[in-house]
Amino acid sequence: MRPPLTGGRGGGGFSGGRGGGGFSGGRSGGRGRGFGDRGGGRSGRGMRGRGERGRNGRGAPGRGGMKGGSKVIVEPHRHPGVFIAKGKEDALVTKNLVPGEAVYNEKRISVQNEDGTKTEYRVWNPFRSKLAAAILGGVDNIYIKPGSKVLYLGAASGTTVSHVSDIVGPARIVALNSSFFLKTGGHFNISIKANCIDSTVPAEAVFQSEVKKLQQEQFKPAEQVTLEPFERDHACVVGTYRAPKKTKVAA
Repeated sequence: MRPPLTGGRGGGGFSGGRGGGGFSGGRSGGRGRGFGDRGGGRSGRGMRGRGERGRNGRGAPGRGGMKGGSKVIVEPHRHPGVFIAKGKEDALVTKNLVPGEAVYNEKRISVQNEDGTKTEYRVWNPFRSKLAAAILGGVDNIYIKPGSKVLYLGAASGTTVSHVSDIVGPARIVALNSSFFLKTGGHFNISIKANCIDSTVPAEAVFQSEVKKLQQEQFKPAEQVTLEPFERDHACVVGTYRAPKKTKVAA
């Protein structure tokens, strides 16, 4: 999948000096590779946008960049869990695990779905994330996909690892953290937003799938409640982690 070709030589990528500009043309930016497959000699459209100044003059995208709504089309990237937001500019994005929240003041895009609901995505800035830069550079495999188990070293300010969390998904994150920090017989409480996981199927099907993943990781759900009318397509699941087996009382 490639963005439409534009004039000029070189690859499209986040360029642009101070303020962490956006995707543009030029001779740099991943050897002429855009969002899609590895090839490509010419750049695609890019995301321009002024950002807030950060280290070395490159900051998280700020006021500039993309506007959401019906004018933005989000398409899957060839790497599962990664997406391309296409509008007047293109941007590499991940589906926000915690809608309404930003990690490093990154640009967020809210896209309206056909059923009237909205899904929020976070722009993945390759000036702040080497993994994003590698994806834009055309790396074949990042070995990270929804449901993966990931050991991330050097999280620093949490820029890249936050996008990895978006990709991996909530059930896996709960499982990994619990395996290290939750004692046997401890309890968990997880809120699931269906649209953040899969907006193409009914919310109930998403809840069922996530609960099944929890059960496979030795979680024993005890209760599941929807959060209507306060939150749409949300569910709260509580239960026990590695629940000890009940001992039979001798007769």
